[in-house]
Amino acid sequence: MRGASATAGGTDYGADTGRIASLPVRRHHVLLVPWTVLWFLIVEPSGGVSWHYLRQGEQLLFGSEPGGGLSLYAHHPELQIGPVSLAAARLFAPFSDHVGQVLAAATMSALGLVMLVLIGRTAAWYQRGTGTNHRRLQQRILVAGLAFIPMWVEVSVRFGHLDDVLALFFTTLAVHALVRHQPAAVGIYLALAVDSKPWAVSFLPLILALPRPVWLRAFAWCCGLVAVAWLPFYLGNLGSLAAAKFTIPNQPASSLRWLGVSDPATPWWDRPAQFAIGLGLGAIAVRRGRWPAVVLLGANARILLDPSVYTYYTASILLGTLLWDSVGQRRLVPWWSWIALASLYGGTLLIPSDSARGLLRLAFVVVSTAYVLLWPTKQPRRRHEGGGPRSRRSGGGGSRRGRSRGAGRPVVPQPRQESRPLSAAR
Repeated sequence: MRGASATAGGTDYGADTGRIASLPVRRHHVLLVPWTVLWFLIVEPSGGVSWHYLRQGEQLLFGSEPGGGLSLYAHHPELQIGPVSLAAARLFAPFSDHVGQVLAAATMSALGLVMLVLIGRTAAWYQRGTGTNHRRLQQRILVAGLAFIPMWVEVSVRFGHLDDVLALFFTTLAVHALVRHQPAAVGIYLALAVDSKPWAVSFLPLILALPRPVWLRAFAWCCGLVAVAWLPFYLGNLGSLAAAKFTIPNQPASSLRWLGVSDPATPWWDRPAQFAIGLGLGAIAVRRGRWPAVVLLGANARILLDPSVYTYYTASILLGTLLWDSVGQRRLVPWWSWIALASLYGGTLLIPSDSARGLLRLAFVVVSTAYVLLWPTKQPRRRHEGGGPRSRRSGGGGSRRGRSRGAGRPVVPQPRQESRPLSAAR
C-alpha cells in the first residue's frame, strides 16, 4: 500500500527512501531548503533587476492606459513576456513595488524547490521496476540540486524574470505528466510554458515521447491553448506582429561572434533558427530514445544563437542538465549539472575576455549536445510486470525485433499498480 512505512516482511520503506518519520519530506529536501534560503538572502538585496518590466506589462495589459490592452505587444514590443506571466504578475499588484518584488522573488525561489521535488518523483516513476536504489537517486538529486539552486536564484531573485520561471516550471510539470502517461496534461503544460515565454516552443518535442496514438490529443491541447492566449493580441491589433521582430544588441561574448555573425543587433533569421534547431535536436533525441535531453537541447539552441549573454539564461541549461542527470542517466555524480554551472556561470565570473567566454559557451553547447545524442547510454532493464513495456537501450541497443517496430522510439512507462511506493526520491 502506498505510504506504508513497512510491509509484512518487516522492510522499512520509510528508512529506505529517506522519508522523515511519516512526513512526505525526504532528508535531501531538508538540506536543499536552507541552501535555497541562503542564496535568496545573499542575492535579494540586489535583486529585482528586471521586475519593473513585469509590473509595467501587467499594468498595461489590465489597465486603461493608452497602448495597453490587446495592443500591448504592438506598442511595446520590448515586453517579450507571455500573457500568462503578466497575469501571474497581477497577483503581486496590490503590494508596493518593493514588497511585491520581494514576495514574487520568494515565491519563484520556492518554485525551484518544488521543481526539484517533481524531478525526483519523475525519476522515481520513470525508473520504477528497474531495481533503482532510491538512496542513490536522492543523492543524485541533492548534488545536482546544489548546482541548480544558485542559477535558479539568479533568474528568480536577481533578475526577477517571472516569465522564464513559469516557462521552466510548466515544462517540469509537462515532463512529470509525460512519465505518468497523461497526454492532455503534457499538451496543457507545454502550452502554458509557451504562453509564459515564447522560447519554450523548443520543448515541444516532448510530445513526441508519448505513444504515437495520443500525439494528436496532446498537440491539440497545446495548439488550442497557445491560440487562446496569443491570437486575441494579433487579431486585436495586427501591429502585434512587430513584437516578433524585436532585436537586442549582439554582445561580444555571444556564441554568435564565433559563428561569424558580427551584426550589431539580432539578425532577422536568428529567432526562427533558434526554434528550428531546438525542435530538430529535440526530435532527434526522442527518436534515439533520449527524450530526457529535450530540455537541455532546446536551451542549448537558445544560448548558441542568442545575441545576449545574460546569466539567467543558464537556469534553463541547469534544468536541462538536472533532467538528464536525474532521469536520463543513473550515474551517482550528476557531472553535467556541475560542468554547466562551472563553465557557463563560473566562466562569466572568472574569465575576463569576452571572446574566451563566447568560445566557452560554444564549446559547452557542442560537447553537451554531442554527448546526450551520441554517447552510448545503457538504460536499465525493467522487470516485466502486468504487460508493461520493456526498456530499450538508448542509441542503438535493443533486439532486432524491437528495432523493426520503430527503433529508437522511447518507451514511457504506463501507469500500473505496485505494492512498493514509487515516490522514493520525492
